[in-house]
Amino acid sequence: MNSQRNARGCPNLRDYGLRSRKLVACAAVVLGFGVTGPASAEDAKTIAATVCVACHSTDGNSVIPMFPKIAGLQEEYIVKQLRDFMSGRRKSDVMAPVVAQLKPEDVAPLAAYFSAQARTPSAPEDKKAVSLGKLIFYDGNEESGLPACVGCHQPLGVGHTIYPRIGGQHAQYVVQQLKNFAAGDRANDANRFMRVTAKRLSEEEMHAVAQYLVGLDAK
Repeated sequence: MNSQRNARGCPNLRDYGLRSRKLVACAAVVLGFGVTGPASAEDAKTIAATVCVACHSTDGNSVIPMFPKIAGLQEEYIVKQLRDFMSGRRKSDVMAPVVAQLKPEDVAPLAAYFSAQARTPSAPEDKKAVSLGKLIFYDGNEESGLPACVGCHQPLGVGHTIYPRIGGQHAQYVVQQLKNFAAGDRANDANRFMRVTAKRLSEEEMHAVAQYLVGLDAK
């Protein structure tokens, strides 16, 4: 999210609303499956349909707003997040038991599989907030020193290599991740860029930009 475009790291999105009991149920479902390292793309698809499906759906288009859509995310970004979960650099009570089942050789095939899936469109619930969200996305907030999101995440929120695709993402998930970055609960961003940026967002701005992103359909 900076007009020093792409010179700094600004990866996103997700530690899954850990306060909800739904997360515990989700993790319990996931733990019911055993995983072996995939030897092919077909094996990665099988893992997606057994392990990942509970929270992200088979094709990566989560229908639960607290869990991110991972369909269409950049392969590099998915690889980084999985490795960060595995190493503990990114904390999540839900993902920790899931990645414990995976082997290092599972990461690349899973990333390739989910990256190749088409992201399903959604619509914002708070249409009144969309105009402010669009302003924040493209212009930031000069008064607070907030950089524009488009600098890293590109027009339509498609992202670029290490900058994730955030267009079409669930609003609830986006807001939670911004709060996590602001509080320092999520700390796997490069050069602390998202942690610094998120602190400059008001709750109203977080809500607005999240609502704008929901309907930002990058086809």
